[in-house]
Amino acid sequence: MADIEKLVDQLSALTVLEAAELAKALEEKWGVSAAAAVAVAAPAGAAAPAAEEQTEFDVILTGDGGNKIAVIKEVRAITNLGLTEAKALVEAAPKALKEGVNKAEAEDIKAKILAAGGTVELK
Repeated sequence: MADIEKLVDQLSALTVLEAAELAKALEEKWGVSAAAAVAVAAPAGAAAPAAEEQTEFDVILTGDGGNKIAVIKEVRAITNLGLTEAKALVEAAPKALKEGVNKAEAEDIKAKILAAGGTVELK
């Protein structure tokens, strides 16, 4: 029973972004619905004090996920870099793709890189 309480405490400490990443990881791992995982995470977040919402994000490429060519193509499209510069950026990961962008643009960039097989972190 103590392990369950410890797990509940750990889940309660997650940020909204971390909870969303957890939901996605569970969906990918076990094929469960993200709606169910978010429903579980929402009450935990409600108990935490409201923090000021972040308005600017840095999109950090953390890896190519083994799909280097596809990720390079997306990096070129996102950053308007040449092939050599985009390849160097992908190979030097973790590197910032864009800095100080709004949440919608950051999520859009993240989705494009994830679809190409890369890994991204929003800060």
